[in-house]
This record gives sequence, structure tokens and C-alpha cells, in this order.
Amino acid sequence: MPLNRRKFLGRTAATSAGAALASAAAAVPAEARGHGRPPRRRYAFTVMGTTDLHGNVFNWDYFTDAEFDDTAHNDVGLAKISTLVDQIRKEKGRRNTLLIDAGDTIQGTQLSYYYARVDPITGEGGPVHPMARAMNAIGYDAAALGNHEFNYGIPVLRKFEEQCDFPLLGANALDAKTLRPAFPPYWMTRLRTPCGRDVRVAVLGLTNPGIAIWDKVNVQGKMTFPGLEEQAAKWVPRLRSMGADVVIVSAHSGTSGTSSYGDLVPYVENAAALVAEQVAGIDAILVGHAHVEIPESRVVNKESGREVVLSEPLKWGQRLTLFDFELEWERGRWQVASVSAEVLNSNAAGEDPRIVRLLDAEHKKVIGYVNQVIGTCSAEMTATEAPYKDAPIVDFINHVQTETVKAALAGTEHAELPVVSQASCFSRTAAIPAGEVTIRQVAGLYPFENTLEARVLTGAQLKEYLEFSARYYVQTPAGGDVDPEKLTNASDIPDYNYDALGGLTYEIDIAKAPGSRIARLSFDGKPVDEKAEFVLAVNNYRASGGGNFPHVASAKQVWANSEEIRNTIIAWVQAKGTIDVSEFGTVDWKLTRDGVPVF
Repeated sequence: MPLNRRKFLGRTAATSAGAALASAAAAVPAEARGHGRPPRRRYAFTVMGTTDLHGNVFNWDYFTDAEFDDTAHNDVGLAKISTLVDQIRKEKGRRNTLLIDAGDTIQGTQLSYYYARVDPITGEGGPVHPMARAMNAIGYDAAALGNHEFNYGIPVLRKFEEQCDFPLLGANALDAKTLRPAFPPYWMTRLRTPCGRDVRVAVLGLTNPGIAIWDKVNVQGKMTFPGLEEQAAKWVPRLRSMGADVVIVSAHSGTSGTSSYGDLVPYVENAAALVAEQVAGIDAILVGHAHVEIPESRVVNKESGREVVLSEPLKWGQRLTLFDFELEWERGRWQVASVSAEVLNSNAAGEDPRIVRLLDAEHKKVIGYVNQVIGTCSAEMTATEAPYKDAPIVDFINHVQTETVKAALAGTEHAELPVVSQASCFSRTAAIPAGEVTIRQVAGLYPFENTLEARVLTGAQLKEYLEFSARYYVQTPAGGDVDPEKLTNASDIPDYNYDALGGLTYEIDIAKAPGSRIARLSFDGKPVDEKAEFVLAVNNYRASGGGNFPHVASAKQVWANSEEIRNTIIAWVQAKGTIDVSEFGTVDWKLTRDGVPVF
């Protein structure tokens, strides 16, 4: 049994212990037991929620070395969330509030990366993770596991779990051998009410089945991740039978009912609304994973006919969800009379000085680390136009990946196969300046903890791969002006799910329908032979089915590396000393309309 499960078991088991129930009954005033005029038996409480914090403590962007800002002027970070939480606790009363999270906590910023890789929390006498310190200080009650919790391996996750003063919940994160929960499935507590009848609140944690493929290297043979609906149907009735008056699900799963991995996993990735619809007995769901803002959504449960309220606060600590519960004492128990939800914007709050002081030293240490100069660049590169033009900054990623795979395959049976590479515009704000280059600028090209591997595909398969990728563009007839901002389906297909292949030359005819857009596909100046074999340098997310690209997940793997691609690029710059843009900055693909270049 993992450490934190023992740590929180007492708090969980106490909710169903007979002695605790007898004690609570004894505390009920005489008038509440039917002697004299009974008081008004109503009670209100609030559950606050965050999700997808992704290592953000401060309103700071370590990649730009400046205060965070975006076009909507959002702010980020737990320091601001802490101020909002304090305000709600003062308004509602500390005893009448709970604070939970829906996962993806320890990956995403250079602050979280530093304490996983550079000065890891798993080291002998290692530091406490900044996210654990901040969340402990703010007073979180429980948090669901997110898929990115597994990016750094199970030992880092277990150490983080040990450092948290609250449980990490995952009812569908099972030990692969015993099929028993590898983490606490739920957390239960009592809220004191003025009329002497405690309200028992249960929080069930559910995580994402996609972990099985996205972090296969870390979890295969160790943990398995069944579907959210299946596990909710198992646990919600148990929680009700244990006396839960209110059941809240914290789910690291979006609401769309879709999956990015196709049929590689038999469970739905974004299943929160399906859980609400199919599993009776749930009052509210804190939604995560999808990085969208849902202040309030209502789903009718098919069995009970009752509405379940869902809310997803925006990522990185940009929003705080408030679930407001109204309860009534009826027929000897508390009944949920109403639930409503809203989100608060953290840009209306200042950073909590207490959290700033607590983690100021760690913050400054990471700023110093990311601003180390590691080389120079011959010309400025930016990602501003990368979603619709062949940009040198994406070519650079492909260049490093291609060189890395070629070196790894040297002397093997696959050494003579041509190598091509996939990369995406992971951040439209990424930039490498002319002149000195720092760690943060290179790291900003690749904000994800992906690793590199090599798969063998045929020419025909690569074309189908490109056709699938080209769905990203809106069909645009020939003639007339083109607005670059309206060329892509970025609202439905994120930038990171559009791949450019380095090493091939091709055109994407956006006047044509998706599936018939790739033209003039060639390698080394010659048309690509459909039967010819190529080695594709590909990140582990894509290779494991992320984005549901064709062929790659089932293709033969001929090499894999455990080092993050980001670190591979940083090491490449350190070794070379100079990024010579002329070596790789060529236009190998372009958008056309009926064969005429768009740009």
C-alpha cells in the first residue's frame, strides 16, 4: 500500500466508523431530535476547484523571462489562486469550504522541470517540490491525478505524493498485477453544520486512460488505467453506502466524449460528461484535461433524471471554480437541494505574499538556471508564422532530431534508410534571437516532456500521415485574399497536432478537401516511392497514438531514447556552440491553392 494511502486512510475510514456516527448523533441538540421547535435545517457550503496547474506557482513565464501575459490578459499561478481562496474562505467561513484539484500538477514550467530533473525531489536529501509546498500552504483537501503526473516516472510521482499533505486520488489508476487501486480512490470528510447534523462529502478521483499509451515507457507492466465510467459506476454506490451525503468527482478528463488516440485504448479520453450521464449518484464534477473554460454545464443523468453540474476552470491557475451547494435535512438525511457553479478570474487578484515568500528562493534559482547562455545563433528565428509557413524554428527541431536518429542508427541494419522527422509549432511565441542563446530560449521551442524514437514507415504511409496532418487547414478556394489567422482549424486541432515533416518536400493544396491535399511529395529531389522505407524521427506522444495519426503507432520501432527532446536540443546547442540557420532553414513545404502558392 503506497505511503499516502496509509497517510490518509484514517481520515477516509473514519467517515463510516460506527463510533464516529454515534458521537455525531450524541452531539445533535434536543430540539433537532424532535423535542421542541426544530431549527431550520438548511446548510450551504462551497467547493473550490483548480485544474491543469502545470507547475505554475507565480504569474511568470520562464520561457520569456517576464510576467505572464496573453491576448486576453489572463494571469496564472497558485500565488493568485491563494488570494482568491482566502477571499472565499473569509466570505463563506473556512469550515464551509473545501479545495480540490483535477490534475496535471507537476509538469509544464521550468520551475516544475527543475525539481524533477535538474535538482530532483527524488535525490538524497532532495528538496520538496514547489507545487507540494504551495498547495500544502494554501490548504488543498484532495487532488486527482492527471496524465502529466506520470511524465517523470513513478518514483518522482510517489515522492511528490509523499510530500503532499493531501491525497492524490485515482480510482482508475490500478496496480497492473493486483488490479487494486494504486492510489487512494476517494477522500471523504465531514462538514459541521449549525443544526448539529454533519454533512459527509466524498470526492472521487478519476484520471485519464490515455496514460497507458502517452507514458507507456513509465507505466507498462506497473499500472493500468480502465475507463472513467466503469470505475465511477463501481465507486459512487460504495460512497453512498458509506454515508456520503454529497458526491463530487474530480476528473482529469474533458467533456467532449472524444479521444485523441483513436481505438488504441478502449476507453474514452474526454469522458466527464459521459460519467455524469451514465453513473447515478454524482452531484458535481470538477473537469480537467481539456484546457477549456466551462463555468457551468448541466448533464441529466439517464437513470435518476437528476442534473449533474460540471465546471472546468481555465488552465494554469487562470480560473478558480466555485461549486455552491444548498442542502436540506429531509427524511433523516441531508438532501442536495441545488448546485450551481461559476469561475473566478485570477487576474482580479494579487499574488499572495505568503506564497511568494515561501517559494521566492526556488523561483530565483530557476530564473538563474534558464538564463544560462549555451551558444549563439546566426539569425533570429520565430514561430509567429510557423502554423502556416515552413519556418526555420521548426526546421531546427527536425534538424536536431534527424541528426540524433542518424547517429543512433549508425552501424545498425537500418543505417542506410533515409531519415525524416516530424515536429510541430508547440508555441507560437517561441523565438531564438540572433546572437547569444540561453537555455530558456531553446527550451521554449519544446515545452513538453516528449522523448524521441524512430519508426519505419513506407512512402505511401508517410503521404497518408501528411494528409491526416493537413486536416489542420480550413478549405480555402483559390482567388481572393487570405487571412492567415483564419487558415487553420486550431480551435479543433491544436497546433501541436499539426506536423511538418523535415527531409521531404511537398505542397499542401488547401483548395482541395482534406484527404487529397498533398502534392509533389519528394525526397532528395525525386518523387517518393510508395514502397520505399523511411525512418521517421518522432516524439513518443505521436508514436504512442497521440493525435491519432495513421500508421505510426503500429510501425516498427528501431530506436528509442529516454532523454527529453528539449534536453537533446539543449545538448546539441552546447556541443555545436552555434546554430547556423543556413544549414537547415529551407522552404521544403508550402501551402497552395490549385497549385498556386498562398504566400
